[in-house]
Amino acid sequence: MIRHGQTPSNVQGLLDAGCPGPGLTRLGERQAAAIPGVVARREFGAIVVSTLIRTSLTARPLSRDRGLEPVVLEGLREIEAGDLEMSSDPMAHQEYLSTAFAWAGGDLRRHLPGASDGRAFLDRFDAAMAQVAALGLESVALFSHGAALRTWTAARVHGVDVGEMERVPLANTGSFDVEGDPDSGWRLISWSADPLGGKELAAVAAEDPTGESMD
Repeated sequence: MIRHGQTPSNVQGLLDAGCPGPGLTRLGERQAAAIPGVVARREFGAIVVSTLIRTSLTARPLSRDRGLEPVVLEGLREIEAGDLEMSSDPMAHQEYLSTAFAWAGGDLRRHLPGASDGRAFLDRFDAAMAQVAALGLESVALFSHGAALRTWTAARVHGVDVGEMERVPLANTGSFDVEGDPDSGWRLISWSADPLGGKELAAVAAEDPTGESMD
């Protein structure tokens, strides 16, 4: 499970969750280009992306390297920002992430102004993960979004500490290695908050609201 590469909205500190969303910055393109080399020894039966174009652009180098056409799943898109969409206010960022991690902690009725609640988010992401499992493949490369990945893994994956997930920022192309299925459950194998290509591909002084910590 891989977060998309850096976007202009990440750099500008904008809560940009709408569809189709922005493309990648030059750094985001370099982050994406590094992925095939990092996962060269991994076999993937499919590549899965969300409906937001930044995931498709991040997956493109791997897609070309493996000769796999990405499967697009709507349920993997970012958590809706509602009335906070395109806000650069740090208080809005705090409200967005605190709401998401409240869902991870079990408070599913909480919601952002003008957006769905936690049950709606987890239901759609769960459905997408069920579609991935239904492909019947040994391994899949999945590209999604910072807040969505952090919230879903904290809520659904055994071995993930919710508090740690809140405190540790997830860089663009940070990743989670997860195994399992909807019936047996999901288990954390490993995760990295740094870009797959290494810390040298990390953003410098970017606000990046959906990847930042809650500290």
